[in-house]
Amino acid sequence: MVAIAAPAAQGVPLSATRRQFLAGSALTAAAGGVTAALPSTRAEGADSAERAERGAERHGRPPNFVVVLADDLGWGGPGAYGQRLVSTPRLDRLAAEGLRFTQAYSTAAVCAPSRCSLLTGLHSGHAAVRENPFNGPQGSLGDDDTTFAEVLRARGYRTACIGKWGFGPEEAAQPSHPNARGFEEFFGYLTHGHAHEYFPTHLWHNGERVEVPEGAYAVDLIEERALAFLDTHAGAHADAPFLLFLAPNVPHAPSEIPDLGEYADRPWSEADKGHAAQITRLDTLVGAVLDRLRRLGLDRRTLTLVTSDNGPHEEGGTDPDLFDLNGPLRGYKRNLYEGGVRVPLLAWQPGTVEAGAVSERPTQLTDLLPTLADLGGAPAPRDIDGLSVAGLLGRGGRPARHGHLYWYRNDPGSTRRANAEDGGRILRLGEAVRREDWKAVRFAPARDRTAPDEEWQLELYDLAADPGETTDLAAAHPARVAELTALLRESWVADYRREGFGIRVGAPGLALPGEAFDVTVTLTNATAAAWTDARLRLTVPEGWRLRPLSPVAARRLAPGAALTAVWRVFPGARPAAGSWQVRAEGAARNGRTPVRYTGARTVRTPPPAPVADAYLSDLDWVSAANGWGPVEIDTSNGRKEAGDGTPISFGGIVHAKGLGVHAPSELVYYLGGRAARLTAVVGIDDFSARQSPAGATVAEVWGDGTLRWASGTLTAAGGPRAVEVDVTGVSLLRLVVRDANGDNSYDHTSWAAAHLRVAHAAE
Repeated sequence: MVAIAAPAAQGVPLSATRRQFLAGSALTAAAGGVTAALPSTRAEGADSAERAERGAERHGRPPNFVVVLADDLGWGGPGAYGQRLVSTPRLDRLAAEGLRFTQAYSTAAVCAPSRCSLLTGLHSGHAAVRENPFNGPQGSLGDDDTTFAEVLRARGYRTACIGKWGFGPEEAAQPSHPNARGFEEFFGYLTHGHAHEYFPTHLWHNGERVEVPEGAYAVDLIEERALAFLDTHAGAHADAPFLLFLAPNVPHAPSEIPDLGEYADRPWSEADKGHAAQITRLDTLVGAVLDRLRRLGLDRRTLTLVTSDNGPHEEGGTDPDLFDLNGPLRGYKRNLYEGGVRVPLLAWQPGTVEAGAVSERPTQLTDLLPTLADLGGAPAPRDIDGLSVAGLLGRGGRPARHGHLYWYRNDPGSTRRANAEDGGRILRLGEAVRREDWKAVRFAPARDRTAPDEEWQLELYDLAADPGETTDLAAAHPARVAELTALLRESWVADYRREGFGIRVGAPGLALPGEAFDVTVTLTNATAAAWTDARLRLTVPEGWRLRPLSPVAARRLAPGAALTAVWRVFPGARPAAGSWQVRAEGAARNGRTPVRYTGARTVRTPPPAPVADAYLSDLDWVSAANGWGPVEIDTSNGRKEAGDGTPISFGGIVHAKGLGVHAPSELVYYLGGRAARLTAVVGIDDFSARQSPAGATVAEVWGDGTLRWASGTLTAAGGPRAVEVDVTGVSLLRLVVRDANGDNSYDHTSWAAAHLRVAHAAE
């Protein structure tokens, strides 16, 4: 295997990456490594394994999947759900030729938690991301979060996420990146906030930040990439099934679109014209995908699903009532009433999904993961909340129904209509539960979820008789209130511990010259059926060596059991500085079905240790994490983009050298035991102080895991602190800045004149 360097951070022209994108969708086969296999044995006939086999074998091969997730499209947005002012002919035709769900639900009333639950099959009382960001970092997924892409990859699916990902950080090679969460290909927006820009300066292609031509409309680029993915998988990779997760950012605010089209002359506000045009643009995007599937002969082999992440918005001057975007339902985006969480859901596969069918089954989008797994013949995690609805999609059988559905809401945003529907309680923490046709919505005192039940305000509705939630029946049904209150309490688990699923790779983030390190690989069977013939393999960069320290195979893995193997890796005495990947593969049999999971860990090798006195800003760091934009060199941390900071200064005293950061921040340098002393001046800089006096941080200097110096609380009024630290013998130096007052705003901090004196110069 050849060493893989870190992707370039600088932008590259968009046109230069299209061929790379298409070519990059081919899997790179791992070569070398250590493998130990045992003779094949027949798996036990567990129901889940047999269902997986039947789903894959009924048509000779598993179906392809296209999942389209709109952004803020309300239940009443498409004509098939009653829309009369906005044109959606392709969605309406899709509904006529397929299945329309009338009681489909998003998993939250706002974007980030809804998307997390959709991807992982966990409702918002269990999922990793449960709210949109307040002032802190963007919510993120981690190694314990198994997405439907990871599940399908085990059965050989080629996978792509194109459009809005919506989780942070905006960095390559980290656990929350789509490439780390099962998507071989990614093109679009990484973070929630970036996706609000319809004419962005950049997007992301896998691990590369890609410059976008000025004036390019992101939805057009998203469509181009989606169609290119379909073309590729009808040609070079026609032998493998595919998953396309297509997540355009329309019709989210702002109501920006290059052409208002048929709405240009309507007597509406510009925001409403733009919003209507965005919904129609979503419609044409879906139409383009369906037309391409037909042209490529893939339509009858591809299940297409179209849905939304939450109810309609009213941001940027948009009037959802003009279009009746919530239909007969109460509420909007951010409300836990039906209008905020009930969404359109359409399913289409000619010859398989019944044309013109309607389902009234209450179906939350947590059901997506187990449904795709069921249809794709892939084992799914057993600790999810979703249930498969494959039986509604032409596969036969009657799908199970949920005992209850749950929603959680804690959001920093407030809009006029949504706040009015909440009775002025939009900024309170809220939650809702539905059991059969009974639904409870309740509001906490402020944002305190731990408050006693009697301090919450609870409303009760009978959705069968009152789908518009107009009549609160709580006083008339105290027993039902008690029942649903208990469900609300049970549904929230603050620290929901997942079973391991698939493969996990443990390795140090840094490999030091001449020092071996251990890599641990674990293959976990978190499904309901036993696996057999489990085996592991590890591949390292060319020129590195490895030696297994434990067995790498097992005859049988019971449900919940794991195979763990450890390798000792020798990177060599002088590996080149950079980022490298160690790759692992775990394979087994789920019944008669083979499954294969892959994982990787990035291991950095440091730049050479300093040999002469130097400012830190003139040295290469090992790693840099920053709470707001990039770390700045010799300027303060600015408003966000690289290079937008001002000269570093405290109280008007300017320092020519230094590092500008924003809490939370961590800078790591490799000293190799050669340095003797670190000096600096650290504090809340004038750039931050001019904006607000509210910033408060703590700066720390760490050497090889030991705290060597701490500043105490830094404020603009208190001024900077002098740093003088003995770093003799230190191999890894860490400069850390933490928030000190629970508010990350205005925490711009500078390490001014940060200077290293090396050991030989001190003698």
